[in-house]
Amino acid sequence: MFDSIRNHKKYLMGFLLILIIPSFVLFGIQGFTRYTQNGETVASVDGHDISKADWDQEHRVEAQRLRQKAPNIDPKLLDSDLARYATLERMVRDRVLSAAVQKDNLYTSDQRLARALQQDPTIAALRKPDGSLDVERYTQLAARQGLTPEGFEARVRTDLSLQQVLGAVQSSGFAPSAVAQVSLNAYFERREVRVLSLAAKDFAAKVSPTAAEIEQFYKDNQNLFQAPEQIDAEYVVLDTNELAKGISLPEDDLKAYYKENVSRFSGDEERRASHILLNAPTTMPAAEREKVKTKAQALLEQVRKAPDTFAAVAKANSQDTGSASKGGDLEFFGRGAMVKPFEDVVFGMKKGEISNLVETEFGYHIVQLTDIKAPKQKSFEEMRPQIEADLKKQQAQKRFAESADAFGNMVYEQGESLKPAADHFKLDIKTVKGLTRQPVPGAGVLSNERLLGALFAPESVKSKKNTEAIETGSGQMTAARVVNYLPARTLPLAEVSEAVRSRLVAQRSAQMAKEEGARKLAAFKSGGDGGAMPASVVVSRDNLQNLAPQVVKAALSADPKQVPGWIGVDLGDQGYAVVKLEKVLPRANPAPKNQEVQQYAQWWDSAEAQAHYEALKQRFKVKILVPEPKQ
Repeated sequence: MFDSIRNHKKYLMGFLLILIIPSFVLFGIQGFTRYTQNGETVASVDGHDISKADWDQEHRVEAQRLRQKAPNIDPKLLDSDLARYATLERMVRDRVLSAAVQKDNLYTSDQRLARALQQDPTIAALRKPDGSLDVERYTQLAARQGLTPEGFEARVRTDLSLQQVLGAVQSSGFAPSAVAQVSLNAYFERREVRVLSLAAKDFAAKVSPTAAEIEQFYKDNQNLFQAPEQIDAEYVVLDTNELAKGISLPEDDLKAYYKENVSRFSGDEERRASHILLNAPTTMPAAEREKVKTKAQALLEQVRKAPDTFAAVAKANSQDTGSASKGGDLEFFGRGAMVKPFEDVVFGMKKGEISNLVETEFGYHIVQLTDIKAPKQKSFEEMRPQIEADLKKQQAQKRFAESADAFGNMVYEQGESLKPAADHFKLDIKTVKGLTRQPVPGAGVLSNERLLGALFAPESVKSKKNTEAIETGSGQMTAARVVNYLPARTLPLAEVSEAVRSRLVAQRSAQMAKEEGARKLAAFKSGGDGGAMPASVVVSRDNLQNLAPQVVKAALSADPKQVPGWIGVDLGDQGYAVVKLEKVLPRANPAPKNQEVQQYAQWWDSAEAQAHYEALKQRFKVKILVPEPKQ
């Protein structure tokens, strides 16, 4: 079919023009754009649709975020139906919670946002030794998420608002102690057991299969000795990082960029201030707040008459325990370190000036600006490596955007070879031998499931023409073609005789271990001497005592009425275990009950929150029109 299209392109274009032009006359351009903008609907929340285009875009952003967070992540996981469906579910969840925020007016104040940012450990790690925020690193943190600092703060504000929807349920969960203790006692119960393990490997020496038995096992299990279909292929990769390596920048461009961005490179101004705080939280009655304000106004007049006494007045009157002993000194800080009303005043003052009363969520402040620290300007030579990297990245991204369509068209139109595209874009043609359908983690573009699917497609195998250009990463496109194809086949016995023998020995060894274990178990149950059993050990779900998990699970799952008693545990290919159940012991260390009950309550809360979310989905009439993929 594709050959026919290639050979009759001119006729096809003429036919399409005949169809398209009358359509524009009848419907206009807007009719087409409306159709392409809306696209197929994949879900709806509260009467608002989520289009397939929105879904695709959101998943691209999500995949890019995960690639940056875990560069070695297997690309096939990001391209899977399960991953895409998880993105759609998250979009639906966010829209459900956003609808609840709007309908129930659950908005986040500036004060709540400031507290959240100050308490965020990621942002706390960006503080300098003097306690002020490193604004440059904060800007970089936001940029890594594709946001400005303002956009980052807006997203945090949105997240805080969304948390309020389920937070009311999660913070009010109650797990009765009696209910929690019943479950916890069962979970932490201990049992004293003796375990006789019969490992399959200990019976291997007793198995000596004949050549005829090996051959028969091979014939009966040929599906175990298959070589998968394989291809030899060649491929080219159009990559932003590779494009950046070939870019050289004039010195004048570097210097011009430095001059335009010198203030950004140097960081932001910091200021040092002292303050006197009189506590007056917003929950305080209005009459009492007014009394505090009157007292603050009197202190303001006092320090304005004698500015040199500011530190002494702060020590005697400020209710900020952290700074009062230091005369109200807050040391140097930058923008974003203080609540906004306080910050706005400080960064609008002159050195030595004393402010009017500043009202914040904490109370009334009197502020004296004591110093201003201008940022140290970094030299061009200091910033040159970063400037060069930034500009190369920008130009490489621009080249990639300009080249991507041309690259895709060229590998399609000249489908007999990758050489034209490689020559035009100065790319290396790489080769690989013995490639299989199963992605190999860490194999770069060759671990991409879409690329492998295109290579192993019947048309690619038969025609050996170029695949389409496939996005195999952020800023990366790959095209490939099959050079040689080797279908799946059963490996001859001569090549796999040792593997056949090993499988046969392992199978028979495990069977012998199970038969011997069953005989011993029957003898012990009939009153045989159990004195030869190994010494007893105490096992629990959080202390396996180096025993096989199947053994511990069987021992703890046995009916307490069977204790003392005997059980047998089939360990599959590993063999068999005979277990003597000796005692049921109470849980150890019963003291931390409150902590455990709290953990149980967290599970309880999450279940309640999930039920609340399901109710919200009903309230906002959620419909997901895409079938959930199978696990």
